[in-house]
Amino acid sequence: MAYEKLFAPGKIAGLELRNRIVMPAMGCSLAESSGEAGPRMIRYYADRAKGGAGLIITEITRIDDETGVGTPNQLSVTKTYMIGQLHRLVEAVHAYDTKLFVQLHHPGNQTPSRLIGGKQPVSASDVTCRVIGEQPRALTTEEVEGLVKKFVFGAVIAQKAGVDGVEIHGAHGYLVSQFLSPHTNKRTDKYGGSFEGRMRFATEIIMGIRAYCGPKFPIGIRINGNDYLEDGITEEDAIAQAKYFEKLGVCYINVSCGTYDSGATIIEPNYFAEGWKKHLAANIRKEVSIPVIAVCNIKHPETAEQLLEEGFADFVGIARGHLADAEWGNKARAGKEVLIRKCLGCMECFRILNDGLPLGCTLNPVMGREFEWGDDKLVRNGEGRTVAVIGGGPAGCEAALTLRKRGFRVVLFEAKDRIGGTVKLAAVPPCKGMLAEFIDTLEAQLAEAGVEVRTGVEATVKAVQAIGAEAVFMAAGGKPVCPPIPGIEKAVTAEDVLAGKADVKGENAVIIGGGVTGLETAETLAKDHHVTVVEMLDKVGGNLYPSVVMHLAQEIMKAGGAIAKGRQLTAVEDGAVVVKDTKTGEESRIPADTVILAMGVRPNRPDIDRFREAYGDKLICVGDSAQAGQIYDALHSGHDRAFVYGA
Repeated sequence: MAYEKLFAPGKIAGLELRNRIVMPAMGCSLAESSGEAGPRMIRYYADRAKGGAGLIITEITRIDDETGVGTPNQLSVTKTYMIGQLHRLVEAVHAYDTKLFVQLHHPGNQTPSRLIGGKQPVSASDVTCRVIGEQPRALTTEEVEGLVKKFVFGAVIAQKAGVDGVEIHGAHGYLVSQFLSPHTNKRTDKYGGSFEGRMRFATEIIMGIRAYCGPKFPIGIRINGNDYLEDGITEEDAIAQAKYFEKLGVCYINVSCGTYDSGATIIEPNYFAEGWKKHLAANIRKEVSIPVIAVCNIKHPETAEQLLEEGFADFVGIARGHLADAEWGNKARAGKEVLIRKCLGCMECFRILNDGLPLGCTLNPVMGREFEWGDDKLVRNGEGRTVAVIGGGPAGCEAALTLRKRGFRVVLFEAKDRIGGTVKLAAVPPCKGMLAEFIDTLEAQLAEAGVEVRTGVEATVKAVQAIGAEAVFMAAGGKPVCPPIPGIEKAVTAEDVLAGKADVKGENAVIIGGGVTGLETAETLAKDHHVTVVEMLDKVGGNLYPSVVMHLAQEIMKAGGAIAKGRQLTAVEDGAVVVKDTKTGEESRIPADTVILAMGVRPNRPDIDRFREAYGDKLICVGDSAQAGQIYDALHSGHDRAFVYGA
């Protein structure tokens, strides 16, 4: 597919953009502790510029050090000494003919006090964000005027560093949005009350930037097309705001939606359809003459092209797509769509960020670590020597790809008739189709890299020695945990259920284990059976992002299922399971026609003793063969061990 619209040149204000691909702002926490753009952040953005983005908008960039901290290690424009490193970031992005805007941000009531030195969060009014759960105080009129000056100062810093423009973050329930929205703006001074009053904070910021940075310096704004709150910004409000901002002279409108309180509408988990909110951008584009950027949960280049072709937007925002694959644009342009690692919507990136760590990605083990682990850091000393990889799951495939980049001849043995490992089973539950596409991508990447894949072949020591392998990467996955309790032989595993190897008989299905596999198996079965999830801990979902856990639990309950937390399986009987309350020790029975084990896995290491005898320290276990984990862990394990092997 040619993607003529996607790769047509575009223009924002007087800026010529090489295509219609925008990497919108995403918090990454890759700045230095000083708030400067250090080498890790510079490399992160430079790789996305190199990968084909026409415009990059930085992460939420701090304009206020007192109450405006959004994440640890956040990019900042609060001090003049920050100009130098920001200029180096600009140079790195410009080298690839990509433009760079800085997004000016203040979180308002959507930041916890721990990030701002224990101070009380501030907002337009004393309306609490339910997610943060801390009562903010309303800013005084004088404080609001002071913050206007800080936004303007941040824009001046950005301009002096050579950025192409700035974007005001007026969406997602952050401070500017808190003034724009009737949900959070209950003020009676000049910054509240009427439509014009609610617009005044943003108006003064825009006019101040215009006064200090000149009439030709581009200013864009990100707004909500809908707050998805009962008393928040509606679609009609958003249109009125967009028209107002156009009259003020902003050069584009970046349309998003949602606040922390409306949850998943800001950053969509896997159960949201691709392009689901395109109408929000279309509403505004019909009413303004300046360019509109649409962020629409876009995963495929075809979707982006269609949005442009049908007139929903002038530019498309590819956000998490650029996390999963920095080369998203280049691969689309080359017609190699199948090679794009497409965002799963798993929300692991935001779980990691919320834990206070720099951003990471399930499918991209280099993301956020480009400076240390990028391909230019590979020691290419393979010289055609042979390495065997046992297992075609994510860990094995990633190890094979990394070793191949280093110049090794790689032979991958997969006992089944297709690669993918347990990813094939993870793709079975509802809304998990992107995992099936990931397997297609792995197959294409292995073929393009020249990895020799032998499917349907058991990897014995003799077979591995026959190819002259100097080392073996064991990536044979994991085996389901089956505890030694009475009647356990009556149970089946979730893996066998999802693979269609085990029948689910009768009305009542009890799933033992409330991790990701247990919840997704329950969701899969809930339409045909009464399901009960039994979890020993006091919460389900493990490390899954809260919005994903909430959705799975709601789907199970909506279908009439149940979740029993704090219950330990002690026996499997005919027609029931016996569980013990982990706090009281009291036993009870739950009706069960079929008992399904989803209690995790333990490492699978076939013929491990013979391999150790033959290869010693050149036998390297990765993925679940080393330690049970998720796809994120498997890919990182395979990549990192292959990266350092023999280097």
